[in-house]
Amino acid sequence: MSTFVLVPGLWLGAWAWDEVAEPLRAAGHTVHAVSLTGVAERSGEAGPEVGVERHITDLTDLMTREDLWDVVLVAHSGGAVPVTGAADRMPERIRRVVYVDSGPIPDGVALADLWEPGYRAQMEASVVDGHRLPLPSFEDFVAAGTSIDGMDGAARARFRERATAHPLAAVTEPLRLTGAGQTLPKALVSCSFPLEQVRAMIAAGHPYFAALGGPEWELRELATGHWPMFSRPGDTAAVLAEIGELPQR
Repeated sequence: MSTFVLVPGLWLGAWAWDEVAEPLRAAGHTVHAVSLTGVAERSGEAGPEVGVERHITDLTDLMTREDLWDVVLVAHSGGAVPVTGAADRMPERIRRVVYVDSGPIPDGVALADLWEPGYRAQMEASVVDGHRLPLPSFEDFVAAGTSIDGMDGAARARFRERATAHPLAAVTEPLRLTGAGQTLPKALVSCSFPLEQVRAMIAAGHPYFAALGGPEWELRELATGHWPMFSRPGDTAAVLAEIGELPQR
């Protein structure tokens, strides 16, 4: 059985993984879903000082406190930043890093650096209290090319009702890496991009996809929108369980 640590993307807490965690636990896996500092039930902890390093520490503290080893560390979307950082800080505790419709963040890069300039300007203009990034509208997501395929009205309403503003510094501060986690086994679960397109970008040497062609990578496709934990939760659990059981290389 595998030990999963599930890290959500921006604006989401541990609750976002509920329908994924349930079948994983029913199958006998250990699951720790995470709410990062300043988000969801921890929104009262938000402040201008909450950034990338605080969110990395959330994960390393969890692994230390719960004495977790051989961890399948899962990042959805913007969760890639703290997950990549935690894998760099504690590679000896990680069995595999899994990126769900996301990917590893290079050293010295902030999540906001990956956004198109117009979208980044729009996001920064929406900031409240100087340090909180509110959830955009679904129309804004679609206009920016983020797929909401598979999410029915109830799922979108639940998302909207339970989402909380995200700490701004967690998306604007650059991630700092030592390289310690670079050779860890990794997997991509591509949802809103067909694997054929991903492989084409790897072959073309795209700066954010080229690394996915390395021998440490497993590539999987789960065709749906950007939030598979809402649109295909059972299938998300199944593909994570499959990846968790892959042999080490």
